[in-house]
Amino acid sequence: MTTKRRGRPCKPRPVSRVPQLDAFLDMLMAERGAALNTRQAYERDLTDAALWLAQRSVTLDRANTDDLRGYLAHLQAKEGAAPRTVARRLSALRQFFRFLVSEGRRADDPASALDSPKQGRPLPKILSEGEVERMLDTARARGGPDGVRLVALLEVLYATGLRVSELVGLPLSAILRDGRGLIVRGKGGKERMVPLSDPARAAIAAYLPLRAAFLMPEREAVQTRFLFPSRTAAEGYLTRQRFAQILKDLAIEAGIDPEKVSPHVLRHAFATHLLDHGADLRSVQKMLGHADIATTQIYTHVVADRLRKVVTEHHPLAKKRTVKGET
Repeated sequence: MTTKRRGRPCKPRPVSRVPQLDAFLDMLMAERGAALNTRQAYERDLTDAALWLAQRSVTLDRANTDDLRGYLAHLQAKEGAAPRTVARRLSALRQFFRFLVSEGRRADDPASALDSPKQGRPLPKILSEGEVERMLDTARARGGPDGVRLVALLEVLYATGLRVSELVGLPLSAILRDGRGLIVRGKGGKERMVPLSDPARAAIAAYLPLRAAFLMPEREAVQTRFLFPSRTAAEGYLTRQRFAQILKDLAIEAGIDPEKVSPHVLRHAFATHLLDHGADLRSVQKMLGHADIATTQIYTHVVADRLRKVVTEHHPLAKKRTVKGET
């Protein structure tokens, strides 16, 4: 007599392979220069849709408009997905089916008839200049190779507004010969030059003599080309996830809510503080590596909201006084 093993219930078996998905993902990287993270994001979103459809005996590449509409409605109603998440999934589906049509693998595009969910325009989270300075002061107080490296990471991020993947993966050769800037390879393999502030240059100069502390003899061949090598990461450089965790730990030390802090929030702070001090939008766009200036314009809304709040709270004529007889 056999007895049933007790333990965790079996997880549903995933779709073995989504038809045409590999070809689509390969196209993203080969023709559009998509980064590995972008490929993985598309794979997750499309596989999620395929899993839901498979429960209804429909393969993703054969789904019709009603099938896709049902999936998106499921996201909103059953999973409570935010409009932004639903919009991202819909975007992935649209691109997937456009690819199938362009390759002659499908005659119609079932995603073309779907409407994007309405969503407000959320303003990016930012830190004040004082909060950024508190984090830098706290990092400086740590000392040692880890503290000096953290100061360099913070100063470079705050001076350049790099994406976190661009920052942690910087090659040592990215530093210009005169030390006044970096050559950064961003999305789609496009290169841009970003200037370094004096504090960032000083932080790098202080860190470079201690960089060897993060190199391991048995892994030096993998690590040595990176500005911020890691002792343990398989990639040879500090991972995005580890840097994000280091920032949250630093925020707690600095007395700042860790939920407010992330590498991307510091990128937002860089852009917003530049505009606060009179930088023009086009220059900020170039430094951030935005292909479209409309993406950069979100920061003008942040600045406008902050200025409006300052005026409301401090301008002597901002508060309306009720005078007897006036309406």
